[in-house]
Amino acid sequence: MRTYDFSPLFRSTIGFDRLFDLAEAAHRAGEDHYPPYNIERLSEDSYQIVLAIAGFAPDEISVTAEQNVLTVQGVKVEKAEREYIYQGISTRRFKRQFSLADYVEVKSAAFDNGLLRIELAREVPEAMKPRRIAINAASNTAPRQLENVAA
Repeated sequence: MRTYDFSPLFRSTIGFDRLFDLAEAAHRAGEDHYPPYNIERLSEDSYQIVLAIAGFAPDEISVTAEQNVLTVQGVKVEKAEREYIYQGISTRRFKRQFSLADYVEVKSAAFDNGLLRIELAREVPEAMKPRRIAINAASNTAPRQLENVAA
């Protein structure tokens, strides 16, 4: 397993802390593959995350969004002790985090048939959107001469 040391870059960069944190998080993300999930692009500015969390009830799942991070946690509460001959449906505790880009907001979350669907949308404020600047054409008149008036 490779490890990356970003400390030399911290000395010569300012304001890129989040970029380094994302690189480290991406490196760690390959460690746990539970629960499985899909990320879909529904349109240019809307997305959907679908997590397969069979065996959980809606009250055993929490979805939290704060500062560009979406966190989905699940804690299975067993009410009765069961004796499994074979347990193929994993209901272990999990915590899955997704880094969100700027201006991406969580719109809704729904749980149906063992799938948790989280709707996301990018809503860029009007002040941040690109805008077209009108170009005024220069008139064909000669440049104005200053009058010879003493000050």
